[in-house]
Amino acid sequence: MNDSGYQTLRLKRTGAVMEVTIDNPPINLLSVAVMTDLRHLLDTLADDDTVRVVVLASADPDFFLAHVDMTATPESLAGLMADLPEGVNVFQAVGEQLRRQPQVTIVKLAGKARGGGAELVAAADMAFAAIGTAGLGQIEALMGIVPGGGATQYLTERVGRNRALEIVLGADLFDARTAERYGWINRALPDDELDQFVDRLAENIAALPDGVVAAAKHAIRPTDHAEGLARENDAWSGLVFRPATAELMGSGLAGGAQTREGEQELESLFRALRA
Repeated sequence: MNDSGYQTLRLKRTGAVMEVTIDNPPINLLSVAVMTDLRHLLDTLADDDTVRVVVLASADPDFFLAHVDMTATPESLAGLMADLPEGVNVFQAVGEQLRRQPQVTIVKLAGKARGGGAELVAAADMAFAAIGTAGLGQIEALMGIVPGGGATQYLTERVGRNRALEIVLGADLFDARTAERYGWINRALPDDELDQFVDRLAENIAALPDGVVAAAKHAIRPTDHAEGLARENDAWSGLVFRPATAELMGSGLAGGAQTREGEQELESLFRALRA
């Protein structure tokens, strides 16, 4: 545990901006510990009206959040499942909490975000990505499942049904420029300009007169995806417990998934398993 009090998060506050750096070596998996820390932090910040902007970044230049930890079990998730909001599963709960946060939430995406990591990017109010190093992908179909943490709803809202189907069923890694063109992120920026741009935007928002951020977030509300999230959970849970899914995930882990080398070309790894 670091001096922030969180096992997997590093916090840096500058005025009314809280920068949250995800630090979960070796590849920043969206693990039980990360989800637990994020939900607790967001709960704490929701009651702090002196913080106006939350910036999410990564300590790993290659991975923002690689994807959900494939070794997670119902037993390891039990603590999170005991405190779920009504109508969402354990993975959807993180994204929905982020979407409804009173602060403006901004993702600074320098590396890759796949699966649950990409869902977290789409759940934030804004996301900015580095050209040449950032990547986004929903890879669940290659494992024999569909996204189960909000992507089917968030992506459809952001990019439209046709492109959401391309992203989910094509299961490719999307570069920052394409993600920007599709509407998945706000903007693609040169790698050496990403920090400066996001920091300036966050500081400008934080410096607005009292009440402006709250009024804007009240007027520009997140879409209510309750029915869609229930459909997503039904679709995901109908696939995730099949023996074939467990076999694919086990083969992926044995083939190097969740290692730095394997994660660089994760899509290729899983496609090779199905060849």
